[in-house]
Amino acid sequence: MRKSVLAIDVGGTNIKLGLVSPSGHILSRTNLPTTSFIRRKENLIGAVVSASRRIIAENRLNNKDVLGIGIGLPGLVDARHGTVEVLTNIPGWKNVPLKKIIESRLKIPAFVDNDANVVTLGEWRFGAGHGFKNMICITLGTGVGGGLVIDNTLYRGEGFSAGEIGHIPLNETGLKCNCGGYGCLETYIGNQRLLKRARIVFKDNDISLEEISRLASRKNRIALRFWKEVAVHLGNGLAGVVNLLNPRCIVIGGGISNAHQYLFKTIRETLLQRALRTPAGMVKIVKAKLGSDAGLIGAQVLVHDALL
Repeated sequence: MRKSVLAIDVGGTNIKLGLVSPSGHILSRTNLPTTSFIRRKENLIGAVVSASRRIIAENRLNNKDVLGIGIGLPGLVDARHGTVEVLTNIPGWKNVPLKKIIESRLKIPAFVDNDANVVTLGEWRFGAGHGFKNMICITLGTGVGGGLVIDNTLYRGEGFSAGEIGHIPLNETGLKCNCGGYGCLETYIGNQRLLKRARIVFKDNDISLEEISRLASRKNRIALRFWKEVAVHLGNGLAGVVNLLNPRCIVIGGGISNAHQYLFKTIRETLLQRALRTPAGMVKIVKAKLGSDAGLIGAQVLVHDALL
């Protein structure tokens, strides 16, 4: 029997765990509320270890039946050494040797990486980016994350921080960004910025991005113009990426991607206007396929490629 991978996707709200088959199917899953363990990293690690043992036991497996453990985390991760340098929205994590800790407790090979990189691996191997040797994956949400596959290899960069598409400057001035810079792409299309803008445009303090999409589906001109502005900002940010890397495919996921019918046409038009003709003409813009399971499925790829 080909061994499954124990996949763990650590988010700011929930921690997802699942057993994932070699073909990318989630065989069993569970989750934990991150907020219950957020105050102390020892508690969070302990909860993950306990949940891992439980899911293995519930599926009548033992540790030798698991190929490895793949973990995606929202922060800066030294994937080579398995060290979590810092987590963006979870305090107390600094230079934590998570790979070593997990392996010592569960006696299973463990591999850790940034969550956007893990999502990218999932979409590349089993999702919308399958079959492309050069692709970019973008996740749109509170932040704007990204991952790069170059010549069939995940590119992490010298300091393991490659793919930070959300922090490409769109403006020499612009709004202050959480990264410490200003005028970053994320300050234009991050969820909080969009909601703030929407409340002004629609004069409604309770409006949601989902409601704006519903209005756009009814041909509401204000809603359609709102999404077009978002698409132009994203297209401008991607123009520089396309010129630099000449990818064949850009996979876009995350909550905002659900409004893809109001975004993608304008993104393509903006790229054709702003990027060089050859790379702009080659690149495909596609919606992510794996949804909220991308982190778990990508963790399987992380382990599989490291060991096999």
